[in-house]
Amino acid sequence: MLGKLGRLFVIKTRFEAYLIIYALALGATERGSAYLTQFPGIGGKLLFLACTCAVFLAGAKILDCLRYERERREAETEPQL
Repeated sequence: MLGKLGRLFVIKTRFEAYLIIYALALGATERGSAYLTQFPGIGGKLLFLACTCAVFLAGAKILDCLRYERERREAETEPQL
């Protein structure tokens, strides 16, 4: 039962990854805009930039992990010579 529930939280396709990255980006820009009002000037702009850069890094890692898992699955299914 827990295995079935756990599969709901596994990213399987690139489309799912893009949806998650989009949701992260929306949250990051919302948080960044709060920083802009809370810390006017260069400090708020730097915090906004940090929020958006974190999404880029997380998105790249998610997509790399999907590629790695696909290649590993393909290597396991290839016949051994």
